[in-house]
Amino acid sequence: MSRTTPDGPDFASASPSEHLVRGVVGFGALVGAVALIPVVGPIALVLLPVGLIALRGCPMCWTIGLVQTISRGRLQRSCGDGVCTLTVADREGAAR
Repeated sequence: MSRTTPDGPDFASASPSEHLVRGVVGFGALVGAVALIPVVGPIALVLLPVGLIALRGCPMCWTIGLVQTISRGRLQRSCGDGVCTLTVADREGAAR
């Protein structure tokens, strides 16, 4: 489901658009599974695993992945003397 990095689990996608598509499919399947129960009965619950797979296990994991995807390469964490700070990463090559 998630990749593990030295900083912790990584739920990010390759691009924000890919991540948003996974969210639409995942949340749509979860909502559809519940909303379609009165129409088609318990067979609608087949959509639950589809939603969970698209969201990589849980809606909160998807949300964390969205934040990671958007902030990838823009923020840098540095720790020293027991204090960690989050700063904007240097973009020397981006100004050219």
